[in-house]
Amino acid sequence: MDMRCLIVDDNDRFLETARGVLERDGINVVGVASDGQEALEKVGELRPTVALVDVCLGDECGVELAGLLIDESPSKPVVILISTYPADDFADIVAGSAALGFLPKSELSGPALRKMIGEIDRASSEQPG
Repeated sequence: MDMRCLIVDDNDRFLETARGVLERDGINVVGVASDGQEALEKVGELRPTVALVDVCLGDECGVELAGLLIDESPSKPVVILISTYPADDFADIVAGSAALGFLPKSELSGPALRKMIGEIDRASSEQPG
């Protein structure tokens, strides 16, 4: 999969750092957004294949945004929720969401994203069809 990534987070410093880390790891970061409205606009415009969405997006809920990004976007990006909090804090929420999964911000890297996306690619290729 040619990964085109959009990062959605309300912290400008994190956006800059995450973009740098992912680009150094060979991930094509096509854009960043600071809120849900901007994310929806950028997904329509940039057509990312992957969207990283902060669970706690200021006054907005990143989990709800994950569903909107998938439902309302023609590119139907794979959404991965991110947070500074540990995965255990969000296990039930992530399981009930439209997101592929959860990645702690401290573990964010190109290899980690490729592993998560690779898992979905393998699962879809293993389905009889």
